Formats: sequence, C-alpha cells, structure tokens
Amino acid sequence: MASSDVIQVSSLPQPPMQYINLYTDEQIRRGRAPKPPPPIQDSYHMFGNAFNTEESIIRPLESQGIKRLYPLHFDRRRELKKLNQSLLANFLDLLDLLVNCPDSPRRAEKVEDLGLLFIHIHHLLNEFRPHQARETLRVMMELQKRQRIETANRFQKHFDRVSDILQQAIQNLPEPMELDSKIMVDDFIIKQENKGNARGDSDPCYILDRIMCNVVDNMS
Repeated sequence: MASSDVIQVSSLPQPPMQYINLYTDEQIRRGRAPKPPPPIQDSYHMFGNAFNTEESIIRPLESQGIKRLYPLHFDRRRELKKLNQSLLANFLDLLDLLVNCPDSPRRAEKVEDLGLLFIHIHHLLNEFRPHQARETLRVMMELQKRQRIETANRFQKHFDRVSDILQQAIQNLPEPMELDSKIMVDDFIIKQENKGNARGDSDPCYILDRIMCNVVDNMS
C-alpha cells in the first residue's frame, strides 16, 4: 500500500466510539482532547433535512411541504385518537387490496396515506415534547427539594441532640465554690502527705483533723 493511501485513510472521520475515546480523563487533563465544534449560526442539516436556527424547535407542517389533516385549533388527544383510527382503517384497506387485487394502483395511494398519517402522529407527539421536558424538570426540582428538606430535618435532629447533650453536661458541672473547695482539699491532702512522708509522721488522725478544719473554714 502506498503512503498516500495511508494518509487518505487516516484522514477519514473516525467512528463514533473512537471519537469518544479521545475524551478520556487523561486527555482532558493534558489538554489534548479535541475542542467542541463552534455553535451553528445560520442553518444545518440533520437526518437529511435542512434546519434554520431562527426557526422554532418544532416546525409547522406547512413549512415542511406537508398537507395538514387537522385544523389550527384542535384538541391533541382527540386528534391523536382520530389519526390512530384512520391509520387502522387505512391499514385494513391496504390488506384488503393486497388480498383481492394486489396490482391495483390504489395500493400506492394507501401507502402514501399511511405515511401521511404517521407523519401527523409523529408531529403531534413532538409537540408534546416541550411539555414533557417542563414536567420532567418540575419532577426533578421537587425531588431535589424533598431531598434537601430531609437533609435539613436530619441536621436539625442532630443539632438538637448535641444541644441536649451539652445542656446536660453543663447542668452536671459542680458549683464554683464546691469545685474550689475540692481542689483546695485535694491540694492540702497532697501537701500533708508529702510533709508526713518527709518527717516520718504518718498519723492519719492528725491529717483528717486538719482536713476537716480546712473544710469548715472554707464553708464559713
């Protein structure tokens, strides 16, 4: 194979899966991922049809060169039921033609009628898409609201529980005078024990008497 052939083959558009593989985390981190295409300004083609960015998302049937089978002001549900019934009736007529006279020119007419009915049904269903999108967005927002309310309620319960624990801890704290007396008594016991050990005097009655006197003096 010549080198020119290799260049031509490599320059062809890559399959979708290979194009997706170019957007890996490593490629994006290094800045090697292809840049997205610029926004379309005027017109573009999709599925073989030309579209203009200034037009509405759902174009009317007349702009597509298709004859409208229902009036401008109508009930979509009723029209969809009528189109469904007409579709069934035309399909049965087509079956009857295929059984009795398959070479009849009416067969092509019935096929065209079925195609037109399918186009109208598809168009009416597409007109429901914006309503479906808004309803989906509303449901998503309600779900997010409910989740956030539940999270806030759980946080409030934990907050109240911590507050109760702190209040109980504060209530169980001793009074300042009692705490000071206890600290002084403990300090006095330690000092007396150290003095007794230093002079060899370990008389427990002497130490207890001094402790009681000290407690009485603090209470007075």
